[in-house]
Amino acid sequence: MLKKGLVIYEPTGKALEYAPLAVNLYKGCNHGCRYCYAAAATWQNPTDFSNAIPRPGILDRLKVDAPKAAQAGAIGQVLLCFTCDPYQPLDDDYHLAGQAIEILHASGFLVTVLTKGGTRAQADFDLYWPGDQFATTMTFLDEKQSLDWEPKAATPAERIRTLIEAHSRGFDTWVSLEPVLDPAQSLDIIRQIYNYVDLFKVGKLNYPEKLPEPYRSQVNDIDWGKFGREAVDLLCKLHCNYYIKNDLKRLM
Repeated sequence: MLKKGLVIYEPTGKALEYAPLAVNLYKGCNHGCRYCYAAAATWQNPTDFSNAIPRPGILDRLKVDAPKAAQAGAIGQVLLCFTCDPYQPLDDDYHLAGQAIEILHASGFLVTVLTKGGTRAQADFDLYWPGDQFATTMTFLDEKQSLDWEPKAATPAERIRTLIEAHSRGFDTWVSLEPVLDPAQSLDIIRQIYNYVDLFKVGKLNYPEKLPEPYRSQVNDIDWGKFGREAVDLLCKLHCNYYIKNDLKRLM
């Protein structure tokens, strides 16, 4: 177990289903996703959370803490990031993600990038080591709906283009189908991109009761058990590797 206070940490609970280790580079995220619960999870005011800033001294702290974590025997992928997006628009100014990848590699860690930043992430593809992973969150195929729910994230088409580029470079790729906001579109996403995905991680929508209207009404009637079963049937039919998140599995 890692000592408390390190910027590399071991997620617990639901977060552990993403990666065994994580680093959060920014305090907040300016993608503005309607469903995001990271502000509440990090005890931040939603307005402050959307006005994201780099975590103070994060790269200097990472340079110190990465060797400590390695010496403590920490193993596994380090996720960038859990409570923020490493390639949110703010990274155009600060370029923390690429620098963090290099620092983690210097201590022998492999990285997993999880982003809705689209082609912004490609700037650092040349930094990837064999065994690093690229992942993106997919919620919609419809661009209008995506812009409504995730106003400053990359469009679905851009995320797919970036995923295809990562796959063409031989990177391990996975897609997070969580949150699911439109089950039919999530199933269509699988059909359209499965050739470029090494693993699908399929979940549900957490805390729908906290969504503002009219968004809450759009997801109130989702039959999660039905969606989960249909997703598994489709993934098996297409011979895909998949992981069903625990919250969804309990409803199937």
